[in-house]
Amino acid sequence: MKLGALLPRQVKQVCLLTGDRISSHSSVSVRTAEPVTDSASSFRAPHPRLFVLCKRLATRLALIALAALLFVPVLALLVFGTGMLATFGVWALLGSKLPLLALFVGSVPAVLSAFAAVRLLSVLFVPLPEPSGVRLAPEDACDLHRLIESMTWVLNAGRIDYVWVTPEMNAAVLQRRRGFFGKIETHLLIGLPLAHSVTCSQLVAVLAHEFAHLAVQRNGLGKHGALLRAWWLRALDRLGDVFPVMSVYVDRWLRHLYTDMARLARIEEFEADAVATRLVSADLLGETLIEVSLKGQFLLEDYWPRVLAQSKVRAKPLVRPFRDLGLGMTAGFLRASTGEMLSSNNTSQYLHPTNRERLSALHATPRISSSSDEALPSAASHYLEPLLLTLAWVFDRAWWRDVRPDWKLPYRGAHRERKKMRP
Repeated sequence: MKLGALLPRQVKQVCLLTGDRISSHSSVSVRTAEPVTDSASSFRAPHPRLFVLCKRLATRLALIALAALLFVPVLALLVFGTGMLATFGVWALLGSKLPLLALFVGSVPAVLSAFAAVRLLSVLFVPLPEPSGVRLAPEDACDLHRLIESMTWVLNAGRIDYVWVTPEMNAAVLQRRRGFFGKIETHLLIGLPLAHSVTCSQLVAVLAHEFAHLAVQRNGLGKHGALLRAWWLRALDRLGDVFPVMSVYVDRWLRHLYTDMARLARIEEFEADAVATRLVSADLLGETLIEVSLKGQFLLEDYWPRVLAQSKVRAKPLVRPFRDLGLGMTAGFLRASTGEMLSSNNTSQYLHPTNRERLSALHATPRISSSSDEALPSAASHYLEPLLLTLAWVFDRAWWRDVRPDWKLPYRGAHRERKKMRP
């Protein structure tokens, strides 16, 4: 499917940029491994001028978003004014002869227009969701916070107000305004599965990519433009819930703008990769990209299905998935071949470039360690070691609370089948 065929609803979910993914003093041993080659790729790396055009595209979309947001209250006022004019017209025609009938009939357009106006205005009041997970205080992870402060200073990425650990296989930066006109706060979200999947040096590459988004795309006026675009997209989503019929025509009319949004998201990923190479090597960034992709595929296709498969034989899981995540990653993960690694499809490929495209743009030749190589300690064991049991306990409880109703259904079904098979 081409980018232009992207569904509007998919594009409107891009309300913040997420990454695929020094220790500031960690030593990284050299590993013997197979080089990644990409001889079959015909992808051309983006020209630097494209990043200049990217800023123009971001500015244009931000101005369109601002105009659209301002149009909503104007439209609500027009709707309410039309209803009031209809009410006055009815009163002028019938008020002197049939005042009670005029009052009843005239109140109908007034009430309907007021209701429609309020519903229209409600699409503007859709706040960005609060960050979820466990917030890390500076004293709880001193080395991690020092690493973050040093990297943001080097990249001129601004201040990170809060650091969160989440149960997602991802890392992201989230900017949200406190209140309606308050200060813009920057949150860094680091997934616990991601921290278990990468080494300390690879975590630096992950953070370098995320902070590059802040440095070149979410600084100064760019920060406000990104918030305007995100607000507009949330308003459009809300419009689909409030006025489903209108949303169909709006999506059709704005389809080319959704395509521009998706194009902007893809270009910004290339730009963030390019800026991140000021802090880490292109080879390390490419190695991290592939490592995170492979580990994410392992969790999705192997680890979690094995955990959920216990529902057919046990009333409660034998393992605690987040507590045993590090061990499961070490014992169960098998490396794919280079070809499988590069050809694996990204689930968000329309909003993010593929692994092959990003490696080609970086001119990277990363070396991927084989299964026989000595494993380096994970970033989780280095930066979060005192907190791992507490974080796992929190996420395991939340996970069990969510899956418990669905867990019991296959267990009861399998239990009934076993009863039938008994002599």
